[in-house]
Amino acid sequence: MNNKIKSIALASAVTGGMFLGSCTLVKDLDYKVLEDPLEMHGDEVKLKMTATFVEKGLNKKAIVEVTPIFICKDGTEIPFDTRTFQGEKAAGNGEVITKAGKTITYESTRAYQACMEEGEVVIKILPKKGTKEKDVIMTDKIADGTIITPYLIQLDDQVIACEDNFKRITPESTEATINYDKAKFNVKASELKQDDIKAYEAFIIDAQTNVRRELKGVNIMSYASPEGEIDKNATLAEDRAKSANEYLNNFYKKSKLEMPAGFVTQTPKGEDWDGFKKEVEKTTHEDKELILRVLEMTSDLNKREQDIRNMAKTYTFLEKNVLPQLRRSQMTLNYDKVGYSDDELKQLSKTNPDTLNVEELLFTATLVDDLNEQLRIYKEAERLFANDHRVINNVGYILYLQNDVDGAKAKFEKAYGIQEDAKVANNLGAVAHMQGDRAKAAELFTKAGGAPETQYNLGLIAIQEGKYGEALEKMGSNKTFNVALGKVLNGEKDAAGGIIDASTEADAAYSFYLKAIIAARSDNASDLVSNLTKAIQKDAAFKSKAAKDAEFIKFRDNAEFKAAAGL
Repeated sequence: MNNKIKSIALASAVTGGMFLGSCTLVKDLDYKVLEDPLEMHGDEVKLKMTATFVEKGLNKKAIVEVTPIFICKDGTEIPFDTRTFQGEKAAGNGEVITKAGKTITYESTRAYQACMEEGEVVIKILPKKGTKEKDVIMTDKIADGTIITPYLIQLDDQVIACEDNFKRITPESTEATINYDKAKFNVKASELKQDDIKAYEAFIIDAQTNVRRELKGVNIMSYASPEGEIDKNATLAEDRAKSANEYLNNFYKKSKLEMPAGFVTQTPKGEDWDGFKKEVEKTTHEDKELILRVLEMTSDLNKREQDIRNMAKTYTFLEKNVLPQLRRSQMTLNYDKVGYSDDELKQLSKTNPDTLNVEELLFTATLVDDLNEQLRIYKEAERLFANDHRVINNVGYILYLQNDVDGAKAKFEKAYGIQEDAKVANNLGAVAHMQGDRAKAAELFTKAGGAPETQYNLGLIAIQEGKYGEALEKMGSNKTFNVALGKVLNGEKDAAGGIIDASTEADAAYSFYLKAIIAARSDNASDLVSNLTKAIQKDAAFKSKAAKDAEFIKFRDNAEFKAAAGL
């Protein structure tokens, strides 16, 4: 930056033949441009300067209109705001400049135009006395333009794949029930011929060789029907648990299986009033509501039983249709269901994907690195589970990584139509950003929430808006070119080089170009030329860019720079 105080010598800037008349109205101005060259931030170029009217610098009856103008190399003129000043006795609405002189602060902003990459700023001064205009005065260059380094940003918006809920091992259970006669706890032979017992035994035998089943243990919950003495029923439930346990031990011995120590736990429950209520609720008996009301209103178990017994006809019904189901031992076999191995999943995804559920397919795709293979698996999942937004989003995710932005957009929109998921909103924002709709992208990113990927994407937008500190905060610990760019733009150039070297873009042409800018800002001509040469070797377009880049203005007379940039 060149912010030294300079003087606008008006005598040398006169364009017409009325200099003497003009000179009597306004003298030389001292000025300081605060950014020279001018810089583009947030798609805008701001001219900031101070100017001092020297003592007796403005005739007391004079008016001057001061207009800085950016003149592009192609001749396009872009005026900044006009400021009007007047002497103490002039008639008008301008800012009054007294005989003693005055220092004013000037600031004006214009939207960046492409031609402003190369050009200069001059000041147009129009003196007046009364209503009579004098010759326009055009100064020499007061500043160069324009540094546009923020436009080096590489839109690397991060998209997010939806996660699977795959669990290779899931806890499962299967059950069988042993029923008992009233007040008995011996296991009847007829009970062991019931279908649920046969299936239970077959399951245990199969599990010995079935790699998909790992037995964990059996819990026996035993009950007595709520009739008779409570203490006796508690003991009866304990005896029923023991008899069920004995049955299991005998079955293991008969089947020549080894039962692990502690495999069976016994949990006798005593009288089963909860089961009683459930069984009554299943019936259509005329006194059903009356029975349920007794259960609800009577907490004393002995009185509850007596009240029910007092319904003689109803109790006969209960003895036949409800109470027998409550005299039981319920054996719950807990086991782990073991899913396919990684290799099995990958193979099945190729040979028989229809046998896999959606969680298995989503997980399998994460086991491979090749994007085409991931896409194949996700498409199989989409074929089989077309209403699951996750698989459709993930198809779009891979298409985006393969630079098929239009294809990705279609999938993201379809997924979002099924479920307005935050991850999908982020991905739609990434597409909008890539396609140039920054406002829509920001809206979608904001809706997507606080995922690290989304925050990074919001950081990219913050860079484009000239909010570099905010951008760096959002982008966190990422090591990317754009983080390095944000560092440079935020005045932290010394930290930027290491970030570039740690990024996956370290060998990109634009990375070497940014390193050249860092070197220029550090007055290191050798590193500038070295990095610029590498950038041009990788991408010849950087040669013409460097030749006009205002970052390198003070090196344009350097022989090595001129050779590298082709000047």
